[in-house]
Amino acid sequence: MGKNNIESRIMKYPADTVIIREGELNKTLYKIVAGHAEVYVGYGTAQETLIGIIREKACFGEWGILLNEPSVYTIVAYSELFVMRITEDELGSFVQDNYTNIIDIMRNMAKTMLVMRCQIDLLLKEIEAGKKPETSVIIDARKAMFGYSMYRSIQEAVDYIGKEKQ
Repeated sequence: MGKNNIESRIMKYPADTVIIREGELNKTLYKIVAGHAEVYVGYGTAQETLIGIIREKACFGEWGILLNEPSVYTIVAYSELFVMRITEDELGSFVQDNYTNIIDIMRNMAKTMLVMRCQIDLLLKEIEAGKKPETSVIIDARKAMFGYSMYRSIQEAVDYIGKEKQ
C-alpha cells in the first residue's frame, strides 16, 4: 500500500456514528488512525453492553473480512474518528506492512471466543442445575451464536440436558 493509496482509504466519522453493526456482514477491516470508538454487544437493546473503548492503532471488522461472518459486536464512534479502510483486495499488502496489527487482531478474536465460551458455560450450568433459563436468555444466546459452529453445539447440549431432566 503506497502512501497515496493509504491516504485515499482514510474515512472520517462523526461522534455517535455506527460503523459496524452486530449481526451484519461487513467485509472491511478498519484501523483507527485517530479518535476513539466504543465496542458494544446488544447495541440498542435492553441487553446493551459496552465491552470497551478502542483507540488509535486498534483494528476492527476482522470477523467479516477473515471469516465471512456477521459481526459479533457493534462499533460506534465515541469521538470524531478517522479510520483506514482495508478491503479484501488490500488485505495481503496490509498484513505485510502492519504485521503487529495482525497479532492484535488474533488476540481480539481469542478474547471474543473466551467470552463466548464463558457465556455458554453459564447457560449450561443453569440448565444442569435444573433451572430453565428464561426464554429471552435462550434467544439472546442463540442470536449471539448465530452463524457460528458453536451454535449447533449449544443447541445440542441444551436439548440433550433437557431430555435428561425429563
